[in-house]
Amino acid sequence: MNGCVLVVDDDKEIVKAISILLEKEGYTVQKAYDGLEALQKIAEYPVQLILIDVMMPKLDGLSAVMKIREKKNLPIIVLSAKSENTDKVLGLSMGADDYVTKPYDPQELVARVRSHLRRYTSLGDIHASVVSSEIFNGRLSYRTDERVLYADQEPVKLTATETKIVDLLMRNLGRVFPAEEIYRRVWEEEAFAPENTVMVHIRRIREKIELNPKEPEYIKVVWGIGYKMEKHH
Repeated sequence: MNGCVLVVDDDKEIVKAISILLEKEGYTVQKAYDGLEALQKIAEYPVQLILIDVMMPKLDGLSAVMKIREKKNLPIIVLSAKSENTDKVLGLSMGADDYVTKPYDPQELVARVRSHLRRYTSLGDIHASVVSSEIFNGRLSYRTDERVLYADQEPVKLTATETKIVDLLMRNLGRVFPAEEIYRRVWEEEAFAPENTVMVHIRRIREKIELNPKEPEYIKVVWGIGYKMEKHH
């Protein structure tokens, strides 16, 4: 089996269709029809990825994402009929890793699930016996083998997507990466206008590592070009 995916939508036909699609690809599927039921399933089953609708009864998708993020770093892909950028940014700000608009392309959905699960499981594959090599940068240190970032000697709780961005920037201190390149390397696919997606993830990382996220010392914008991890001694 390729992993356990939780599909959450109040439209039972959509849940059924996505479940059939994923089961054909070898995934185990758990189903939920509102946000509260989703939280129960996560507590009961070894869920590795969540596909979740936004508009649902009892507990909407974005509120559920926020609650899940309090305890879990597993990948979350938001499904929504809304295609406006503001909704997309809101979903990502709440803690989602990705966003797919309905009607979705089945092959694209499967590809995104595969990509996020590969990233999550590779980051989770930590061997305690391996002696970690460490990159030091001012208040930050990054243990490359463990894929763990520390700020002031305290581990920073990052999602798999945030970890991949940090990994890229910490291994290339001072180098400027355009948003398109960050997206291509982290999401492992080409993207049309990925600036908002990358920007929201960068903002979330800043909130976790910067003393003042509004005046960042570490992850800097180089206007018109992209982002870099500023070198500190």
